[in-house]
Amino acid sequence: MLDQLTIKGRLVAAAMRLAAERPWHKVTVAEIADAAGVSLVDVRNEIGSKGDLVAAFVRMVDDAVLTRAPQRAGGQPPRDALFEVIMSRFDVLAAYKPALKSIAASWPIEPQVALAVAGSQPWMLRAAGISADGVEGKLRSAGLGALYASVYRTWLFDDDPGLAKTMAALDRRLRRGEQTLQQIDGVVGKFCGFARSCRDAARNHSTAKPSEPDPGTDAASIPPGALS
Repeated sequence: MLDQLTIKGRLVAAAMRLAAERPWHKVTVAEIADAAGVSLVDVRNEIGSKGDLVAAFVRMVDDAVLTRAPQRAGGQPPRDALFEVIMSRFDVLAAYKPALKSIAASWPIEPQVALAVAGSQPWMLRAAGISADGVEGKLRSAGLGALYASVYRTWLFDDDPGLAKTMAALDRRLRRGEQTLQQIDGVVGKFCGFARSCRDAARNHSTAKPSEPDPGTDAASIPPGALS
């Protein structure tokens, strides 16, 4: 998954190896550079911090999941497709679980990592054949982010090879989320209908012929002191 032909790929791979060996907060950028066999100049040109490396890792995982998605999610009901996509993500992450445990223990999470994880959510929806565009899409992405964060914590400490706890938690959260999503979609649909009606009314008003001004009420015809 990690393209080690690129400098960034080598840096990310080195960061994951070092994180698996010892606490992430003790790993330095200089050590990552040494492990990757690159200079600090190259590191400076590629990243700004360790958080940037983790964010790059998240995006590389996105690429791997999206590559798998057409075979896994095609023609399935949305909830089943999303289940497959998320489990596919955990499958991609499995080799890096020791490193991810180390990184998770080094909270608080850095802003760029949080942004990368948030950016993954609409792509997981799209991989499952679910729209992630517009107001509805933003709400779905936010909801999926909360769902994924909860199930990710379960997966991180699920040592069962079959991931029974993870799959049970994911199925439970998806069923609950599906009900919530239906309610949200209903509310958003009503709001969008209201917004469209307001827009149409505004357009109709703006294109209506303006009434002729009353010459008897312009400013010049008002006697001095009449407004005092």
